[in-house]
Amino acid sequence: MENIEKQVQEHAKKLLAEGKADVIIGYEKGTLPSQTAPCFITDPDDAGRLVWNRFCSVNLAKYAHDIIFRHKESQQRTKPEERTKKVVGIVARGCTTRSLTIHLQEKQYDRDQIVIIGVPCTGFIANKKISIAVDGREVVECSVNGDSLSVKTKDGGKDIPLRDVLADNCLTCRFNNPIISDVMIGEAAPPMADAEREYEGIDEFENLPVEERWAYFTKEMGKCIRCYACRNACPSCYCKTCFVEQSQPKWVGAGIDETDTQVFQIMRMFHTAGRCVDCGACLEVCPMGVDLRKFLKKLDKDDFQLFENRAGESMDSLPSLSVYSEDDKEEFIFEP
Repeated sequence: MENIEKQVQEHAKKLLAEGKADVIIGYEKGTLPSQTAPCFITDPDDAGRLVWNRFCSVNLAKYAHDIIFRHKESQQRTKPEERTKKVVGIVARGCTTRSLTIHLQEKQYDRDQIVIIGVPCTGFIANKKISIAVDGREVVECSVNGDSLSVKTKDGGKDIPLRDVLADNCLTCRFNNPIISDVMIGEAAPPMADAEREYEGIDEFENLPVEERWAYFTKEMGKCIRCYACRNACPSCYCKTCFVEQSQPKWVGAGIDETDTQVFQIMRMFHTAGRCVDCGACLEVCPMGVDLRKFLKKLDKDDFQLFENRAGESMDSLPSLSVYSEDDKEEFIFEP
């Protein structure tokens, strides 16, 4: 990890110094022991702020899109011949590059507007799992030592097996190495041990009676406070105006009616059908612990089984809802 971190810093510094990128998006040490924060480097001398470790959880593709989009918006009143492109360098693991691939497929920006610093990934640590492991106590120190996580609270220390605190999406990840990159750092990471079991929990869930599945959905959505953190963190949510903020027509009310919350979540989930890369960003930021992944993975499974597509798998594998094939399965359309 330390060697990869040093190489990330060196490449970021070089890209900025040579003018090949206007900004580098990466991770820096956070204000809490078990977290990192997204950082934006424009000065080569600041590249030393960049870190790469097990606490790098946020999908940075979201920021790449927003920076490029806002720069493009700012150029609207500029003469065409005087307009410039914003070139963004980004530290990207497998799921991040899948999101970048979707952006490119959906023509959100051009390939020459991003410089991808690819890094191998063996999974990030989920803060919610740390909290459960220490019974909600405040963590004052946290570090990875081999195959365990050493956590210190005000009441003492504790070593936790690393596997017990890795994010669920990481445990079954099929794409823990970058799909595309301009600079690849380090050797490819070994496949995640449970990659072949990614739909195991979904198989069990979809075999439940409809009433039980709906009861679980309503229970989970009952936790949602509609803070929109999941939407704001999702790299595939970038509509200029979100449907929840539209007034003509008004899709979702401003009150606390549970059906409004359900409509928001259902519409957002289907909006990401064939576009969710299972990066876990929505789960990490949800303050209420809503089990969003179960429903998103169900859509992911259907996308693969019905259309043989995995979101962002390659530039040639377009999102299912943006293409049409005469060989697409149709029987399910008429099922109740």
